[in-house]
Amino acid sequence: MIELLAPAGDFERLKFAFLYGADAVYFGGQNYSLRANAKNFSNEEINDATKYAHSLNKKVYVTVNIVFHDENLDGLKDYLIYLNEINVDGIIASDIVVLKLIKDLKLKVKVILSTQASTLNSFTAQFYKSFGVDQIVLAREALTKDIKAIKEKTGLELECFVHGAMCMSISGKCILSSFMTGRDSNRGGCAQICRWVFNEDKTPFTMTPKDLNMIENIKEMIDLGVTTFKVEGRMRSIYYISTVILCYRRIIDKILNNTLTEEDKNYYLKVLNKVANRESAPQFFKKDPSYQDQYYNLRDEESNQDFLGIVKSYDEKEKIAIIEERNFFKKGDVIEFFGPNTDTFTYTINEIYDEKNNLIDKANMPKMIIKLKVDTPLKENDLLRVKIN
Repeated sequence: MIELLAPAGDFERLKFAFLYGADAVYFGGQNYSLRANAKNFSNEEINDATKYAHSLNKKVYVTVNIVFHDENLDGLKDYLIYLNEINVDGIIASDIVVLKLIKDLKLKVKVILSTQASTLNSFTAQFYKSFGVDQIVLAREALTKDIKAIKEKTGLELECFVHGAMCMSISGKCILSSFMTGRDSNRGGCAQICRWVFNEDKTPFTMTPKDLNMIENIKEMIDLGVTTFKVEGRMRSIYYISTVILCYRRIIDKILNNTLTEEDKNYYLKVLNKVANRESAPQFFKKDPSYQDQYYNLRDEESNQDFLGIVKSYDEKEKIAIIEERNFFKKGDVIEFFGPNTDTFTYTINEIYDEKNNLIDKANMPKMIIKLKVDTPLKENDLLRVKIN
């Protein structure tokens, strides 16, 4: 069973991830998670999210993946018991203290080893399997031969990141944030020092990798035995999550149906390269990355303004779409509508109406409600974006 796994920084992102094709989501609670700056979920929200996911026949995995110091252990046992009692589908952990507690308490949840454990060889994988681990999120640095050996020698379920940010240190082991800001990246406080601009002899430089993009390698990963394909980005927008998940959903489905073409791959690669403000590359997998897969010099990372709005409703009789605007657009712009059950189509904006049916020339206020006459039927939570050329 192939699983597409999406990040969920809050309940809205969770809903869009499921709507746009994710089989499961992962998120953190308000403690013990490596994304301390995300909104994260209270215990009650985790319960609600689990019930919601299960109502859709989907799954939720909760991250308990910080590196624990003694002061972080308070409440851990009760928290793990709580997650088990509300029937979350799995716990993602890296510290042996969490793995041992799950085992000692005889909890029935699936145990997933976090990428923070930096698993790159079959001996390490076998050790964690003996500790009760059911599935391993391999280090982002895993090469083809590493994945093949681990699968053949352990039989474990394997999970790999396929899209999103990379770390300049091995799978999140960076301590620059601690040294330079006092924020511990291994306890959720990464300040992304590698993206800072440094000056040496008046020559500015950075140390950050380009983002990960594995769309060219999904078929080979399936053949190697990878069963869960994971997207990074608990702090990303609903537009980013929806777009990335939909691309990988359609790529995976076409591979499984044996209908994927080079034209498909080129199109989805074009979409993925537009959705973020950073360049992407396959990084590891085939070979170690080169200087071309990194940002060593200054780079342009302007905020992406392609996300134009969300369809709130559609009147089939009047052919009117009610839109919640997210970025500026105006009369005459050529845009695209897309959604999980709506084929992407191009649309030229000829008339824009406000909520009171007044004709206006532009939508220029975040979250303003406008109306467009659209002949092609739309569905709630379809999205609008700048046309991809």
